[in-house]
Amino acid sequence: MLISVIFTITSLIITAFAQSSSTPTVSAVGSKFFFSNGTQYYIKGVAYQLTPDDPLIDTDQCTRDSKQMADLGANTIRVYHVDPTANHDGCMSAFANVGIYLFLDLDTFDTQFEQETPYWNQTQLSAFEAVLDAFHDYDNLAGVFVANEAMTRLNGSDTAPFIKAAMRDVKAYRDQKNYRPIPVGYSGADIPSLRPMLQNYLACGTPPAEAADFFSLNVYEWCGVSSFPGSGYNKLVANATGLQIPIFISETGCREPRPRLFDDQVSIFGDDMADSWSGAIVYEWIQEANDYGLISYGPKVDPSDPTALDGYPRSGKPSPVSPDYSNLKAHWATLHPTGVALSAYSTSASGLKPIACPSLTVNGWIVDPTASLPSLGQTLNRAATATGSQTAGTASPQPSKKAEGPGGPALQDAKQIAGLSAILTGAFILVLAWL
Repeated sequence: MLISVIFTITSLIITAFAQSSSTPTVSAVGSKFFFSNGTQYYIKGVAYQLTPDDPLIDTDQCTRDSKQMADLGANTIRVYHVDPTANHDGCMSAFANVGIYLFLDLDTFDTQFEQETPYWNQTQLSAFEAVLDAFHDYDNLAGVFVANEAMTRLNGSDTAPFIKAAMRDVKAYRDQKNYRPIPVGYSGADIPSLRPMLQNYLACGTPPAEAADFFSLNVYEWCGVSSFPGSGYNKLVANATGLQIPIFISETGCREPRPRLFDDQVSIFGDDMADSWSGAIVYEWIQEANDYGLISYGPKVDPSDPTALDGYPRSGKPSPVSPDYSNLKAHWATLHPTGVALSAYSTSASGLKPIACPSLTVNGWIVDPTASLPSLGQTLNRAATATGSQTAGTASPQPSKKAEGPGGPALQDAKQIAGLSAILTGAFILVLAWL
């Protein structure tokens, strides 16, 4: 852990030298995120997927939305699907100009993981690499997800090794290409029977190259008037005890009962959670059929209109949905956790130990913590799980089975109803001084 932390801190220092006048980058150090200027990064985000394929190619629309998001108080967006062959310079610049960062899902509708028949193959990896290649150079890329809600039941936990294998291979590719240490993690469905085994499994073990850089949950528990213990958020905090990587909420915001109050933000960014959790992403930006939107682009139109999807306009001037937008804005305006400076945290971060791997249990967590991760090209053979073996082979990716659009919270609705050498030398001197 010490070597990993030193490498990350050194990378941050080098980045700071190289980017003195540009957007600070984000890295995971210990259990927290930090900007390259040494301040802690807390996520105040919104899910942003105007179109199924890629919302980051229309510069004019991104400019309009980024300004409205700045008014809301957001500093982060989450995007579920992009086209890696498109040009994203204009949109990424528009968001960077107002201090907004991106968490990006690497998978697409035909490369996502399926718990019915888990596999990890070259087709998936190549697609993930293409997205990383397209976005790695944007300083406001905060992190990437290898999967979203790939496991939704306890007896599907044998999918977890394939998720972890994807993290291993994406991180290896990132490092091979000499990209900065862009955090690589997972966004999980909030399934009580998988807590906290899933997060611990993805974070556990050595070397760090085979573990997640962060973990996140899509959480729809604090609905209407509730409280830190009444919502179950206190259990989320308890489950994160000892976790040596950052953890945050990657989707939140119950839509029932109305209005949406977003009172959970007070706990997330306050004394209840700010020391152990790194913020939250609210679902979602655009008003559409699922009725989670914070803004709309106008009244419903004929579904055959090419500028709309299911009758909801996908571009134009963003107009706040009342009172949801103002409720969230009012909370974020008063919540500004400062966290800890990297210089003060680095020593304790270097002493963090990987959390213990969850044990294999009968009728429970069904992953052997001592088993090797799947290799590229393996498919799970559930008939052979009694011996812990897996079958190598190929599998054809299947279309998404999600009931709602990309990343939509269908599961949660049910729950709701001189030169570099000199820089390196200086960096290591600074690291040693901090340590």
